[in-house]
Amino acid sequence: MVTTTDRATALEEELRRLAGSVLDPELPVLTLEELGVLRAVHVRGTNAVEVELTPTYTGCPAIEAMSMDIERVLHEHGIRDVVVRTVLSPAWSTDDISEEGRRKLREFGIAPPRAQHRQSGPVSVELGPTRTAAGSPEPEGPVHCPFCGSAETELLSRFSSTACKALRRCLACREPFDHFKEL
Repeated sequence: MVTTTDRATALEEELRRLAGSVLDPELPVLTLEELGVLRAVHVRGTNAVEVELTPTYTGCPAIEAMSMDIERVLHEHGIRDVVVRTVLSPAWSTDDISEEGRRKLREFGIAPPRAQHRQSGPVSVELGPTRTAAGSPEPEGPVHCPFCGSAETELLSRFSSTACKALRRCLACREPFDHFKEL
């Protein structure tokens, strides 16, 4: 026998799949599920849904586009009332990017973030040089080139096409590439 709770759970799972399939507006190779910003989907009555999103960083300009795209997709599937709520805790981390998302970033020519260990509490931010000298060791470990796999890369700029990416160059194949920064 299927209970109301079982049906709601199945519906929430289906709606989460739909909302999670929305592409990130800044990295359209990734879905919101793969990026790890989709936190929850709750059915709040007949044809009413609340979706929880966590931005990659406070003030992320893409959160508005993500919200509108989620609303559009759920409206297209018959949900009349969609509320997308921004949730800041727990904070998003690059550890939230799925393995599939990391694979897609590499295939798209973006070095995925290196694995971090989520900390509780404040995150320390250190300012350093805007460019690393060739051969300088990276404190977090090497950033591998998404094209040839070499660990011999250099930082050209701490910022690239978006605030969450840095611009690097491979010293082996000489190709420039974006690196999704760790957070």
